Amino acid sequence: MSDAEVECQPCDPAPETQELPSSAAAGPGPITDADMEKMPSVCIVIGMAGSGKTSLMQRINAYQHTKGEVPYIVNLDPAVGKLPYEANIDIQDTVNYKEVMKEYNLGPNGGILTAANLFATRFDQVVGLCERRAPDIDHVFVDTPGQIEIFTWSASGAIVTESFASTFPTCVLFVVDTPRAQNPQAFMSNMLQAVSILYKTRLPMVVVFNKIDVVRHEQMLEWMDDFEKFHEVVDQDKSFASDLSRSLSLVLDEFYNTLRRAGVSAMSGEGMEELFDAIGRCRKDYLAEYWPELRKRKETLKAEDEKRRADALEKMRRDLKSGGERVVLDMERLKVNEAVLAADEPAAPGSELD
Repeated sequence: MSDAEVECQPCDPAPETQELPSSAAAGPGPITDADMEKMPSVCIVIGMAGSGKTSLMQRINAYQHTKGEVPYIVNLDPAVGKLPYEANIDIQDTVNYKEVMKEYNLGPNGGILTAANLFATRFDQVVGLCERRAPDIDHVFVDTPGQIEIFTWSASGAIVTESFASTFPTCVLFVVDTPRAQNPQAFMSNMLQAVSILYKTRLPMVVVFNKIDVVRHEQMLEWMDDFEKFHEVVDQDKSFASDLSRSLSLVLDEFYNTLRRAGVSAMSGEGMEELFDAIGRCRKDYLAEYWPELRKRKETLKAEDEKRRADALEKMRRDLKSGGERVVLDMERLKVNEAVLAADEPAAPGSELD
């Protein structure tokens, strides 16, 4: 049974069988550095369709069990069907995306997006559940829809990432289909996706090269460490796409230096130690760099909000003061103008009311 096994109508994601706690009720006051140190790491798993995200989640679940750790998994893909692992929180227990498609006359992608948006309206309850389990777990893994743009650039995706990142040390695991990425253009497409996700989320990232049991990932690591190695492969093709890839590799050279990398096999389990080591280093990066920046942004937004409230209050006071002055009407002048209008004659100069 999942922690959030509830039902709701497609147009109203409110739970019917149980009320989940709000994260706001988890504890009064802002989160301190000491509180954040005690929180488990949240790993948001993102990848293109076919990259093996769900299989990787299954492998992570099995790996944690073998290590004697308590796995905690959140599934945010409403169209995944039957999960090969048991999710603690599953969007499918709350929103039926097929019913959403029927009710709103949507296609598959529209149904997934709408289901995710409905679920996001109560996401504070999901964060509250994770907070409640925080003393017992070390990691929270979040599986996202295979349609990468639905999560990355939607309102629901922003709510999910910001809600987690403001409460837990959070990182992004970007899963790459290594056999497909052998092609230089496909590799560059994956890297551009990684750039866009990093730009959008502003969170530490691990590029996870999956399926290394089929094709090794060392060549991709060489491409990231030495753009001349990448150029040697690209120069074999004289097309426009190759010229573009060559130019982009120079632009992304600095970007590669900020990325953690790990090669894994969801099938055999190879590379799990390397992956969790990279996650641990991302946690340190978050606490050292991202959390202070996030806290500073929150303080800035709070100060701006307080200033807007103060300005609005001051404006209201000025309006009340100016409106409180007594306005006296010249009744004699009013009678004169009424008489003039009744006679259809031009009014005397200076007799008009302002």
